[in-house]
Formats: sequence, structure tokens, C-alpha cells
Amino acid sequence: MKAAAFQPSEGCEFMAPRKTVVPDWARKIRLLRQGLGLSQTALGSRLHYSAMAVSRWESGTQEPPAQCYIQLGNLAGEPECWTFWSRAGLKSADVARMFPEGRSSLYRARFPDFEVVVAGSGKRKVDPNKKTKLVAIPLLPIHAGTRGEVGDANSNLDQVSADEMIAAPSTWCPNPADTSCLMVKGSSMSPTIENGDVVAVDYSQTDPSTLSGKVVVAWHREHGLSLARFLMVQGVQMLDSENREYQPLVLEKDRNWRIVGRVLWWIRKGP
Repeated sequence: MKAAAFQPSEGCEFMAPRKTVVPDWARKIRLLRQGLGLSQTALGSRLHYSAMAVSRWESGTQEPPAQCYIQLGNLAGEPECWTFWSRAGLKSADVARMFPEGRSSLYRARFPDFEVVVAGSGKRKVDPNKKTKLVAIPLLPIHAGTRGEVGDANSNLDQVSADEMIAAPSTWCPNPADTSCLMVKGSSMSPTIENGDVVAVDYSQTDPSTLSGKVVVAWHREHGLSLARFLMVQGVQMLDSENREYQPLVLEKDRNWRIVGRVLWWIRKGP
């Protein structure tokens, strides 16, 4: 017996499956990754996320958090960075910052929904062809304590949500995807670094052989995040303070210490 051919009933229509509309932000993430020549695994590694997370972003099924948008903008560079920074909530007011390294020239550059103004040029002439290169660095709501103070317990800086951002020259941030700003608690690093200062920490720089004499942020389960100057003397690793009343802390005596990253620079508000 032959099978009867299926005949659709009156009013029955076949509907072609709808195409999933990929959001514009997801498409731009994919284009950025391809433009950088990175696989989903490689991009995820640079941002401290999994390849699966990158896949979800590019398909539009899950949007990256604000912290990740900042890092994507840093990787994109100008002017594409503003596409990503704007989704993280970055406003032009966050970019108009003054830093302690001399007086910056005034540049005005038009980006979508932004006008960047860097103060301090006075009446000096401006080269309109020169582009301002900025990096948006997350300012994390956590503290690194100096000797005598207990810092925050969280040592995974790339997993902390940022409430604000600080714009800095790109030359100040050799590894922007691995850089965050923290606040300082305590005065044992005075007068170099004071209580309430903001420090930029590059947590890709953790090799002790390259850090002797540099200011670092270290972590200990009891002391939390600690700010100190790292010293290596005849193979002995120590954390030292600027205040001579504190003796250097020898790391070999307590294996629970680990270096979180190198402090690149620091800033402070005026009185």
C-alpha cells in the first residue's frame, strides 16, 4: 500500500525559520576580534574569559559586562574604542582628567556622542592632525593597604566590577587589558605614596626577576592586598616600606604571599 501524500489543510502555511538578528554590539565584537587576528579562545584569554563567553557575545545571546567593554575598547583603539566604552557607561566627563605629568596639550576630537577635552594648553597652538591616544582604566572600589593596614581580600582584580574609569595616556599603560586602578589605605609608603592615592596596577607583570626596586601590590590571605616596594637582595625577596620605622618583610618566611602586579603610576586629589 502506498503511503498517502501529505496534503496541507486549507489555511495551513509553511513558515520558513526566522533568522536570528545579531545585535550591532555583538557584530562589532566579532569584527574587532577578526581585525586583531585572534581566535575566540585567544580573545577570551586576553580578557580573562572563556572562548564560550566570547561565542555568546558574538552571537548576541549574552552581553559582556561593563568591565569587559572597557577592555575591548582599549584593544580597539581610537576611534572604535568609543563604541565599546559608551556601552560601559563612559562619559566625556570621565575623559577630561588632569594628571601630574606636566601640562597636557588641548586636543578636541569628535567621536560618536563624545567630545574629548584635555585641559592645560592655554593659548598654545594645537596640531589638529595629531590624535589623542587614551586608555580607559577601571577604578575599582577596593583598597591596597600599606604596612600596618589590612587591604581588601579580593586578589582577582579582573573580576571586580568598576564603578568609575580614569582616562590615561596610552604610553602609561603597556598592557591595558591587564591594568586597573586601586585606592591606597595607610601611610607607611609616605611620602612617595599617601593614604587615599590612586595607583594603576599592571597585573600581567608578576615575574620577581623583573620587579626588584619597583612598587608592587602583593596579596596574603590574612593581610589582603598590600602595597610595598619589592626588593630582591642576594636572592632574598622582600617587601619594603618607605617609612623606615617598618622592617622589610621577608617573603621566604611566609609562602602565602604572592605578587598581584606592578604599580605603574599613582595620582592624588589636591587638598
